[in-house]
Amino acid sequence: MPKPIKAFFSLLELLVVVCMVAMVIMVFGNVVLRYVFNSGITVSEEMSRYCFIWLTYIGAMVAMRDGAHLGVDTLIRRLPLGGKKACRFLGEVLMLFCNVLFFMGTWKMHELQATSISPVVGISMIWIYGIGYIVSVVMGIFNLRALFRLLTGRMTEAEMVQVMESEDTLQEVKV
Repeated sequence: MPKPIKAFFSLLELLVVVCMVAMVIMVFGNVVLRYVFNSGITVSEEMSRYCFIWLTYIGAMVAMRDGAHLGVDTLIRRLPLGGKKACRFLGEVLMLFCNVLFFMGTWKMHELQATSISPVVGISMIWIYGIGYIVSVVMGIFNLRALFRLLTGRMTEAEMVQVMESEDTLQEVKV
């Protein structure tokens, strides 16, 4: 993988950690403040929710790169090579279609989100939901790359089954 892409995903992984740590600090700190000092930080509830939204979308991009999304491979593993190719092609085309819809939905909601202000923090909601642009483009690029590799014959038969095995399953297979 080229260095700029590795750097981009390293940044995403760092953002996941930052969002998780920020959520824990804000929520735990707010609980302590409420029960011990009978006060709280109003911003922490809203910001922890926004961190969770970003954490979810960023995690989805990282999982897509790693091939770690959930799936059922019982049927696909038993198909011949042509069936595996057809299923992978159909899966990638459907995911690409969903990413296009996600981008278009974010685009159509952009004006509303840009003018809508969060109640407590006071920032434009496009800073929260605008990540839809990034997620749909990044995941769409991965779909296009997989389709290109599939159609040019550069994808191995093992790669056509999109499910990542768990460590327990891999150990059972090896034994």
